[in-house]
This record gives sequence, C-alpha cells and structure tokens, in this order.
Amino acid sequence: MKIKFKITALFALLVTIILLALSISVHYFTALQRTETFKKRLKGRANNDGQLFSYLGDNDSSRAFLYHMDSASAFTLTQKSVAIFNYLDQPVYQYNVPDIDSIIPNKEILKQARLKHEVSYSAGKRDVLAFHYTDKRSRIIVVVAGYDADGWERLKDLRDLLLVCLFIGIAVALAVGYAFSLQLVKPIKQIIHDVNHVTSQNLSKHIQAGSTQDELNQLANTFNDLLDRLQESFLIQRRFISNASHELSTPLTSISSQLDVTLQKERSTEEYKQVIYSVHEDVQQMQQLTKSLLEIAKTGSQGSIELSEVRIDEVLLKVTADVQKNSEAYKVILQFGDFPDDEKAFLVFGNSDLLYSSLRNIADNGCKFSSDHHVMVNLLFEDDNVIVQFKNYGDTITKEEAENIFQPFYRSANASPIEGFGLGLPLAKRIINLHKGDIKVQSSPHTGTVFTIVLPSLKAFAAKP
Repeated sequence: MKIKFKITALFALLVTIILLALSISVHYFTALQRTETFKKRLKGRANNDGQLFSYLGDNDSSRAFLYHMDSASAFTLTQKSVAIFNYLDQPVYQYNVPDIDSIIPNKEILKQARLKHEVSYSAGKRDVLAFHYTDKRSRIIVVVAGYDADGWERLKDLRDLLLVCLFIGIAVALAVGYAFSLQLVKPIKQIIHDVNHVTSQNLSKHIQAGSTQDELNQLANTFNDLLDRLQESFLIQRRFISNASHELSTPLTSISSQLDVTLQKERSTEEYKQVIYSVHEDVQQMQQLTKSLLEIAKTGSQGSIELSEVRIDEVLLKVTADVQKNSEAYKVILQFGDFPDDEKAFLVFGNSDLLYSSLRNIADNGCKFSSDHHVMVNLLFEDDNVIVQFKNYGDTITKEEAENIFQPFYRSANASPIEGFGLGLPLAKRIINLHKGDIKVQSSPHTGTVFTIVLPSLKAFAAKP
C-alpha cells in the first residue's frame, strides 16, 4: 500500500473519529437538555394540579373540576396522565387521555419522592415525574406523565443532520487528505527519481532538496553529503589504482626488458651478475611498493586491527634506532617533555605496529629530504593529548604541496631525485586518523618543516562517558 493512501486513510480516520466524538457529544448533551426541559414542564403541571387539588379539597366536585382542567389542557401535553396520592399512598385522583394506560408508581417511588421531593423516570416512551407537593392543608404526591413529541422530533432531526454532516465530513477529509498526501509525497517522489538516476559514473548529480527546512530537506542534504563522500572515495580509488598500476608496471617492465636483452645472446659471467643485481634491485623496489600498498589497504578497515595500550616514547625509541640503521648519515635527535604524573596521560589506545610504521615513515622522510639528514623529534603532553613533532631543514613545502603530500603516489618536483613511491605520508595520515588523531605540516625557510601529530591519550578516552 502506497504511503499516500496510508496518509489519506489515517487523515480520514482521524477526522472521522473527531467528528464522530463531536456528534455523539452534541447528541448526548442535547438529549440531556431535552430531558431536563421536559422535566420542568412536568413539574409545572404537577405543581399546578397539586395547588388546585389542595385548594379545592378532597371531594367529588374538586375532582370533577380538576378533571375538566386536565382535559382542557391535554393538547399541550401528549399522552398525558395525572395521578394524585395521599399521605397513605392511596390514589385520590387520576386522569388519562383516551387509549393511554394509567401511571401507577410503586411504593418505593412514592417513598423516594417524599424523601427527595421529586423523582423522575421513564415508562415506555413517556417521561414520568413524581412530585411531592406540601402546604398547610395537604401532603400529596402528584405523578404526571407525558410524551415529549416536539423534543423527540427535534432530537431525531438533529441526529439526521449529524449523520449527514458526518458523511460529508468523511468525504471532505478523504479529498483533503489525498491532496495533502500528494503534496507531502511530492518531494519524496522527487528524491526517489533523483536517486534512481544516480550511478557510479554520475555521482555529481545531486538531489533537489527544496527550499523548506524540514526533515525531507535534511534527508535530501544527507543523501547529497553521502554522494559527495562516495564521489570523493571513487575518485581517490581510481587515482590510487591508476597510480598503483603505473608504479607496479615500471619495475616489471624494467625486469622484462633486461631479461629480454640478456637472452638475445650469450653473456659473460660478469654481465649476468650485473643483470641479476639490477633485477634484484627492481624486485626489492616492487616488494617494498607492494608492502606499502598492503599496509594502506589494511588501515582502511577499522575492525581488522588489534588495539591495546601503547607507550609512544617506547615506539619513538624503536623508530629512532631503526631509522638510523638505514644510513650512517641519518640522525634522529629525540627529546622528551615533562612526563605527566598520571600514567594514562602518556599512553595512547591503538596498534603499536601501525603507529610504529606511521612514525617511522615520517622520520625516514625527514632524514631523506633534510639537507643534513637530521630530524628533531619532540614528544610533548598537553590537554590529555600526546603530541609528536618532527622537524627538519629540507626544502620548503609550499601551501599547494602541503594539500597534496598526503595523497597516495603524490611526489613534489623537489622529491623526484630521491627514491620513493609517495606512499609514506598517506599511510602515516591514514594510521593517525584511524587512531582518532590529526597530522599537520608547517614549512618555512626560517623555521624548517615541522610535522605535528596529535593523538588523544588514554586519559582522554577514559574521561568519555
């Protein structure tokens, strides 16, 4: 069942319930008003008969006069009946219009009338009032009954009118509800239409959000944000695959070419060794590239890494020792700030191997691109964060380059003479982001190039609710 029909049905049902409740209430209170109004008429008639009977006395002439008076006013009260009982509950006067049964109340009703002064009840279609009339001369119970023809007719007309209004209201509710549902579903249909036309090759197409700031507008904007992220991910993936295929094809082409040339004729032992050494270098280069690509792929899944408490100072000590093994010219100078009293303030929650890989890549890059192959590493603790700074005095990184150096396979013009694939910094950034941290770079001719890594400490994680 389509949502527009559900909305229409729900709207019509709600209006029907409201109209029905309103109609029942109007009919109920009108019926109460009819009963009360007719009761006042009966009470007035009972009071008049009681006064006349008390004034004239309990004799035949007074009964005849009272009968004559009731007969003369019978047309004002349909199906009129009057009965008067003395203090011994004996009937002393009765009047009934032709073809109408007498009203003979039981002793309990007469008793209640004396106690409550008046008692009303129904006998068939007629309303009955037992009225206790007292004065200096008599104490009598006057029972008056009649049929409220006008009241019941007006109540019937009201009931018919309410039924007609109810059906008209339901019809109007269905029409208005359907129009309202069409208007409400219109932007949803537009969203469905736009989403159906979005493909992996057409992620730039956005959903029309409209001008109203409602939940549907928020839904459309959420879809648009998702499409932007998907488009960016696809672009990065395509660029990554393109660059990776190019970088992998280079050593493979070199190996293939060298082997083809070598196999064209017999070579000396020394020539074969030179070819093997060259191929070995290309294989090592390809092995290192493949390892970097696998590490980047590994960091793309947060659920696949094992997390534990890690001391950054111990990781940095290992990084310093391993980087300096790569070359005798490399030198890493490690400085520690004041350690906080709380042990949790200098521990981070993460993966030791990945953090080692990230920090080593940055330190190794610093030594490579620094003119003196030296890197200054500062470990600081501030505001429940662990801060690691790598400083070198290599070529200045421009603002444009700073925006791209964390992209896979990106290499600046100054970096072309130095071996590498452009994967170290992207891998480092991805690992830092995986650990809820941040990495920034600042570079100038006077202060050198500084990479700043900020990681939340274990104390920061413990403070979260």
